[in-house]
Amino acid sequence: MSTTGRPADVESTAAAIESADFVRVIARADGDSLAASGVLARALDGRAIPFQVSVAPTIGDRTTRATDGDDLTIVVGASDASTDQVRQLEASDRPASLLACDLVGELADADSDADADTDEGKGDDESERTAGSGSGPEPDPVLALAGAFAAGVEPGAGETEWLLESAIDRGLLARRPGVAVPTDDLADGLAYTTQCRGPWSGDLEVTREILAELGISDSQADAHSDAESTITDDDHRRLGSVVALDVVGDEDVSTRGATAIARLLRPYETSAERFATVGGYADVLEATARHAPGLGVALAMGHDVHESALDAWREHGRRAHAALDGASTGRYDGLFVVGVDDGPVETVARLAAAFRSPEPLVLAIGDGEAAVATIDARPLEGALEAVARDLSLGADYDVGRRRGYVRFDSNDVDDATIISAVRETL
Repeated sequence: MSTTGRPADVESTAAAIESADFVRVIARADGDSLAASGVLARALDGRAIPFQVSVAPTIGDRTTRATDGDDLTIVVGASDASTDQVRQLEASDRPASLLACDLVGELADADSDADADTDEGKGDDESERTAGSGSGPEPDPVLALAGAFAAGVEPGAGETEWLLESAIDRGLLARRPGVAVPTDDLADGLAYTTQCRGPWSGDLEVTREILAELGISDSQADAHSDAESTITDDDHRRLGSVVALDVVGDEDVSTRGATAIARLLRPYETSAERFATVGGYADVLEATARHAPGLGVALAMGHDVHESALDAWREHGRRAHAALDGASTGRYDGLFVVGVDDGPVETVARLAAAFRSPEPLVLAIGDGEAAVATIDARPLEGALEAVARDLSLGADYDVGRRRGYVRFDSNDVDDATIISAVRETL
């Protein structure tokens, strides 16, 4: 396992976990952090260490939960907790899922060292029975890759290379043409994915018409359930081409859309018992983290909740695209504002930044909450804290990789105040 770039405190955190009676894991509400919590939870379960996993959407929420009790607490994401019993799994330049793999790797290394010490002085037969017995399961590479994908890192890029190689060597992944959706029903996947924004987004009937025009029937699309399916790489390839042309050719698409759509194309297909692709898996993790966090935790931990997770993902995608369809917009110098009546503001902001905004920064404003998303790398934590402070005394916020979230009292703050605060600080 690669240990490149491990944080300096990973060793001490692993030691604290090994000696803990109970571990709490508190994750940020996004796909990467959810995957990281799943990687860690599976390692704890493999070592029979009691634990609890929850999701908290803001820094204030995570800080409050982390300081409520004396148990060892791993916070996946930023928090203001600073007690000896709270450890933070967060880095501005690395996905949380990779940090979790580092931590699990350190736990495995510690187990191996302990096994080696135990084996000293024993006979060969006895050593063979004990060697490696406490190492526990390795991180699920597909889960970790999906988490990294949700954080904007392509499978195989940078430090994810060893994860991709591991997944391919184990027969868990294979690359193919087409689109990165979670379902084998391609019409269903295209209609509700939040990895792209096209003229058919959110409309299942229209996406089915696209497949029909390409000669791909619903039964062909459901490849894993029909051993006689005739779907081919050429079918996937033609669909990918049509989707890319539709997205780039949309009259509302931004100049960045042509680059952003590349993430949807030529996916890594997963084995039959998983979601159809790594990118689709990431999309479901993102959706459940925000739309159904308890379900998302169960999914990341490896429980059989795939169908329920897909239902939550469909509803999340439907609401996001419907919100964009009916959104009001405004353009300022460097800022594109999207007014959302009812929808997931963070997903709306991300989609708008990638496919609709003529400006580098997007602000999506909903009822009592707002989100920012940016394409270029810029520091957001201090700026989001300032925005929350300017809006009202009770405002709370969160910050992730190129995105942020603010929650406030809608009775005290109007849109103009939010826009002014964001423009002044970001």
